[in-house]
Amino acid sequence: MILARVIGNVIATQKEKGLVGSKIMLVQPVGLEGEQQGSSFLALDALDAGVGDLVVVVQEGWSASTAATSVEGRAIDAAIVAVVDTIDLD
Repeated sequence: MILARVIGNVIATQKEKGLVGSKIMLVQPVGLEGEQQGSSFLALDALDAGVGDLVVVVQEGWSASTAATSVEGRAIDAAIVAVVDTIDLD
């Protein structure tokens, strides 16, 4: 799982039919204190996250597909599976 911040929306006028109605978001991996780590990437939004939200992303085909669409085998590399409210480092 990857901690990330949603940094943008991706508009796709044409999608694979099983993904119609789904949102694609641009996410930036971050560390526990919010610092950027690595390169941004696309993730299918399973939860109606918004720009600025801190989220948990799964980046593995089977898990992402199942979490985002409830169907195995969709062509999905990453999916937002949680919106983070707080992080307690104690």
